Amino acid sequence: MDKKIKTVGLFGKFQDQTVVEHILQLEEFLLGRKLKTLLDQSATGHLKGAKSPIRPRDAIGREIDLAIVIGGDGTLLNVARDLAPLRVPIIGVNLGRLGFLADVQAEHMIAEIGKILDGDFQTETRLLLHAEVMRKGRIVHNASAFNDVIVSKGELARMIEFETYIDGEFVHSIRGDGIIVASPTGSTAYALSAGGPILHPALEAIAVVPICPHTLSNRPIVFSSDSIVEILMTRIADQHAYASFDGQSTFTLQDNDRVYVRRAETEVELVHPSGRSHFEVMRIKLHWGRKI
Repeated sequence: MDKKIKTVGLFGKFQDQTVVEHILQLEEFLLGRKLKTLLDQSATGHLKGAKSPIRPRDAIGREIDLAIVIGGDGTLLNVARDLAPLRVPIIGVNLGRLGFLADVQAEHMIAEIGKILDGDFQTETRLLLHAEVMRKGRIVHNASAFNDVIVSKGELARMIEFETYIDGEFVHSIRGDGIIVASPTGSTAYALSAGGPILHPALEAIAVVPICPHTLSNRPIVFSSDSIVEILMTRIADQHAYASFDGQSTFTLQDNDRVYVRRAETEVELVHPSGRSHFEVMRIKLHWGRKI
C-alpha cells in the first residue's frame, strides 16, 4: 500500500442489517477523517441514510485507493477477484464464521482501521488462479479464483472420470467425486476438508487434491505455481459435471472438455493489522491451541 489513501471503497452483503450498521458506522468514521468514500453497487436500495455515492463494480476499482470489505471470507473472495487486476489493497472486517482472510474483528473495527490509516499495518500479496475451459479447440469459458478451481460430479451419486496433466505431462487418471486445484489461500478451504495439505500463503505453489478417489493411492500433489494443470474430462456423458470457481460461479462440463488452471498475472494485496501472525490465525481458527 504505497500511495496515500484519499478514496476508500466500502463493500459487503448489504442485505444483512448487521453489515449495514457497520458500513454506516465506518462511513461516518472515514468521512470524519476527510476521506472520500464510495459504495459498491450492491448497496443500492439497502443503505438508507448513507452519504456516499454508489459506483458499479467495474468502475469503483479505478477510483479507490483502498477497499474495505465487511462480512465473511466469501464476500472478500468475491471482491478480491474483481479488484486484483487494478491492484487495489483490501482490508477484511470479519462478520462471518471463520475469517481466515477477513481478520479485523468487528468489535475493534474503528480502532484497527484507524491504526492502519495512520500507517500501522502490514501487507501481503497472495496469488490468484486463472482458469479456462476448452471445448473442441476453443475457449468457451474463463474465470479467476482466489481459493480454488473445482471439478466435481453432478447431482447423482456417481463417480466421474478424468485425467490430469501438469505442464502437459500425464500424471494420473481418476475415478471419483472430482478434484480441487487450490492456491495457498484455498488450501485451508475445501481442499483441507478433502485431505489436502496446508500451504503457507507465501509459497509459490499450487495443490491438486482429489475428492474421494476410488483408488485410494491417488493422493494430493503440490507443484510450482509457474506450472499449468490440465484436467481432461473422459467419461461424464451420462451425468452432469461442473467446474466451479471459489464456489461462487459454475460452468457445466462435457466429455473431452479440458480445464486449464494456472497462476493469474495479477495478485491480491491484503492489508492486516500490525503483528498479525499466520500461525496464530491457524491456532485460533483450527483450534490448534486447544488442550486435549
